[in-house]
Amino acid sequence: MVKASDSYESSPFVQDNHTLTGNFRRHSNFHSNFLDQNRDVIVYLPPNYEASESYKVSQSHEDATRRFPVLYLNDGQNLFDATTAFNGVEWGVDETAQRLILSGRIEPLIIVGVYNTGADRIDEYTPTVDSRQKRGGKAGQYGRFLTEELKPFIDHRYRTLTGPEFTGLGGSSLGGLLTLYLGLKYPNVFSRLMVMSPSVWWDHWWILKFVQHLRAKPTTRIWLDIGTKEGKFTPGVVRQLRDLLLMQGWRLDADLKFMEIRGGQHTEAAWAKRVEPALRFLFPKQRRK
Repeated sequence: MVKASDSYESSPFVQDNHTLTGNFRRHSNFHSNFLDQNRDVIVYLPPNYEASESYKVSQSHEDATRRFPVLYLNDGQNLFDATTAFNGVEWGVDETAQRLILSGRIEPLIIVGVYNTGADRIDEYTPTVDSRQKRGGKAGQYGRFLTEELKPFIDHRYRTLTGPEFTGLGGSSLGGLLTLYLGLKYPNVFSRLMVMSPSVWWDHWWILKFVQHLRAKPTTRIWLDIGTKEGKFTPGVVRQLRDLLLMQGWRLDADLKFMEIRGGQHTEAAWAKRVEPALRFLFPKQRRK
């Protein structure tokens, strides 16, 4: 069952050739006072969020009042739908989350896909101006959009668990760089980070210096990965990032999971294969007392 709405009122979602699996809402042209362009936001709701004939889930009082953790993901058009994804290849986040939730392997969660706006992506996803690229440096404004505008809207509109211990952020490439930067800048908002193939090279490896100069280690759980065939996204530099995180107090396989994928490439298809282990590490099923 696929549903959607814009920012103000509900409207039918026309499936057409879309490849969405599950229960969705869409908020079109979401406005930000911090960014130059509006953007679309798509929200995946877990199968037990509300009664649905598609899943044959009966709505109990617990189902109707339960609140859920939230994962915000960058490059939202690539996550769920092949018709909007880069080169028509999606990550399959919806199918993977649906399967893992229904099989009891991860906590039911809400996943918010934030579309990029094309030309502004590089500027919004980078924390500094890179002299070689002659652009960038608007990640601070993007962070304010996420924390001061989008998250409050999502928390108001949906039954969310609002604390940082229940809130994640994720992305790949420049989206991975952005995730690590904002996750460490806002530990009071995000505590679960999905950092895939991060663009560590940006601005002469600036992010390594940022991590090295952290004043205190936050209680942040980090998934970090890289493929061995990602061109300038070399495993060696990402290993340096891993080692710096370890020096700052993260513990491998406890609150830091590092995966180096032999033959892994810098593509949507490659990141799609990493969604399951990343979700299982960041949102493991909790034992109920």
